[in-house]
Amino acid sequence: MRSWLFAPGDSEKKMAKAADSAADIVLFDLEDAVATENKPLARTLVHAMLASREEGRERLWVRVNPLDGPYTLADLAAVMPARPGGIMLPKASGRGDVELLDHYLSALEVAYGIDQGSTPVIVLVTETAQSMFHTGDYKGAPRVVAMSWGSEDLADSIGASTNRNPDGSYGFTYELARSLCLLGAASAGVTAIETIEADFRNLDGLRIRAEKVRRDGYRGMLAIHPAQVDVINAAFTPSAEELAHAQMIVDLFAANPGVGTIGHEGGMLDRPHLSRAQQLLRQVGQG
Repeated sequence: MRSWLFAPGDSEKKMAKAADSAADIVLFDLEDAVATENKPLARTLVHAMLASREEGRERLWVRVNPLDGPYTLADLAAVMPARPGGIMLPKASGRGDVELLDHYLSALEVAYGIDQGSTPVIVLVTETAQSMFHTGDYKGAPRVVAMSWGSEDLADSIGASTNRNPDGSYGFTYELARSLCLLGAASAGVTAIETIEADFRNLDGLRIRAEKVRRDGYRGMLAIHPAQVDVINAAFTPSAEELAHAQMIVDLFAANPGVGTIGHEGGMLDRPHLSRAQQLLRQVGQG
């Protein structure tokens, strides 16, 4: 789940292009990318696109509209018969929204012969001021496999004129949102996914940012343009050198059972080093 590529639900061409891309997950968008008057059409087009893509449908997800508005149930009723790979829930105010979504999905899964509980969910957890206080509440929340954050809607929620510093970096509140999302995902035991890079032409900047947040603990990133996908996939794929180093640490501790620290190349390796090495290997199925 390295790259999550949005495509507007009212554009057959853009949805098809996204579905044919190298993105790990494609997000057909019924929310921000679709004007209110186009939402009925978008539901029909998303259903048709899902139905036409039986192979690989598990990677075709749908972002529905938020639960505090009038569109969520209509979105779900339209797309669930076509068995999307998963659902993105935007503007979640807390765990209660996920639990309500779980009830809706369970009813629709039963109605359409889908295994109950089999539709996973990614939650956008920082798009409102209220939600910032609940990022640590998702442990054990039904269906949640990943959490991401957003800065544009958060700025709107608090009445900010911008979310950026003069040098282009995120302001404190938005860096806080990024950190709270990461901590919340770690607490819940799910995957942390970085928010979008709006300047889709700045691929060098995207690479630098993706590599940085991966070092921080993020495991993937949202994308708004197919050109961003390869950069994101590369940034979140461990290199051969990283994997070899992680395997070396695991092998050292395996050869010295029961020890808490091991001296190596003038430094000390301890149990947190071992844990990080094991997590890295598990990412690629070697742990």
